[in-house]
Amino acid sequence: MRSWAGQPDRDGGLVLFRVFGVPVLLAPSWWLGSLVVTLLYAPLVGRLLPDTSPLVAVLLAAAFAALLGLSVLAHELGHCVVALRFGLPVRRLRLFLLGGISEVAKTPPRPRQEGLVAAAGPAVSVLLAAVFGAIVLMVPGGTALWLLVVQTAVANAAVAVFNLLPGLPLDGGRMLRAAVWAVTGRRRFATKAAVVGGGVVAVALVLWALVGVAEGSEDQWLRLGVCLLTAWFVVMGASGELAAEQRRSWPDGLRLADLVRPVLQLPAESPVADALAASAGRGVVLVRADGVAAGLLNQLAAERLAAAAPYAPAEQAAEPIRAETVLLDSEPGEEIAERVRAAAAWQFLVVDADGRPAGVLHREDLRAALAAHRHG
Repeated sequence: MRSWAGQPDRDGGLVLFRVFGVPVLLAPSWWLGSLVVTLLYAPLVGRLLPDTSPLVAVLLAAAFAALLGLSVLAHELGHCVVALRFGLPVRRLRLFLLGGISEVAKTPPRPRQEGLVAAAGPAVSVLLAAVFGAIVLMVPGGTALWLLVVQTAVANAAVAVFNLLPGLPLDGGRMLRAAVWAVTGRRRFATKAAVVGGGVVAVALVLWALVGVAEGSEDQWLRLGVCLLTAWFVVMGASGELAAEQRRSWPDGLRLADLVRPVLQLPAESPVADALAASAGRGVVLVRADGVAAGLLNQLAAERLAAAAPYAPAEQAAEPIRAETVLLDSEPGEEIAERVRAAAAWQFLVVDADGRPAGVLHREDLRAALAAHRHG
């Protein structure tokens, strides 16, 4: 989903700017998270720096929340840069309540790529922790600036450590999946192993929170709330990863040739009523007089047009053929399923190695076939 900078994305938040063409979005929940960080951090500033006024404490806490947001942004940009380096499109980068997420639109085809994309974020966080740690040595101790730098260094180190936990949807879980995938050659099995890791991480977080409550630690309720929220995020993310892997997987024995509909080429200026009658359940490629394809006949649009103007050119009911709606009949099934899922289209032109039309694939035909194999 695309939006211009400064305008709201329909489901992601406010588009701040673009980096390498990737929109950076600020979700409304980020403001809530930053407010919570400010409210919790301000009293800590007052305890560590007793001479600090309440106003300065709040300003320092707000500055820390902003630096934390920038640190998370840098972490996610690490993922984006490496993904783009491998030719993996990134839909958007979004900052929200629990941190940030880089929405890579294509699954890495090799485990090495997945591992490196996943490791890039924690590597940036480790680097930032080291940089701020070095700055600490240059700043006079016991000052407001010193405290801000120390907390930012600690926060980046915490972000790196947490993201390296071996469970999906965390970066460590993706690295675990890449490792298991590389050893076994089975991505689906690797995903299941990393999902189990996510479950272990979620249980460990809850247990750690309960230990704090049992021991009556000062931060017991804060720890409980944060851990429960984070555990829920991990469980939901792991479940989503497993569901996505199941949708992506291509069942044994299923052939693309069995799913595509025969293709018929008709002149683009053909009467739409005639084109509908000739289609008879086939995909129709409309071709102009100069030999250039005008698009695929949209069945519903053609029926509406034929009811109003049966002799109108069929091209008026055509869907343009775009790069994302053209599939090679030799593509691996997993890539076909992923491309169909990502594209905003309901029919796809399938071509052979020479670019000749080999058939038309309807989204609902593929969905039905995958569902039948999963439940069969």
